[in-house]
Amino acid sequence: MAYWLVKSEPDAYSWDQLVAKGAKGEPWTGVRNHTAKANLMKMKKGDKAFYYHSNVGKEIVGIAEVIKEHYPDPTDKTGAFVCVDVKAEKPLKAAVTLAAIKADKKLADMELVKLSRLSVQSVTADQWKMVCKLGGV
Repeated sequence: MAYWLVKSEPDAYSWDQLVAKGAKGEPWTGVRNHTAKANLMKMKKGDKAFYYHSNVGKEIVGIAEVIKEHYPDPTDKTGAFVCVDVKAEKPLKAAVTLAAIKADKKLADMELVKLSRLSVQSVTADQWKMVCKLGGV
């Protein structure tokens, strides 16, 4: 299993909206960055992803699961980009802020710190465990 982080502005699509979709989940559409696209193409069914509220909040609020591997993004008229389907698995007991991640030297190499604008990022197994611990899960 691999670990990821997906970003969404909560006023555009929040964690609560993904939770409301239930087991059927939601297509993760709208990614228009080639590095993020490459990450979507690496995602496998069953992989886990942190759900990060960007711009407003700047915090990891939940854990999602990939339920369908990459396919053409129906919102992309060019046909160049892909999406995956994700569902909410569980919320973190305590949101983990970007400030808290930046303050932890062990998390200094997270893509969230180094590649802050990338909307779909990889997370190492060690980083995953540390953030889960910070989030109380």
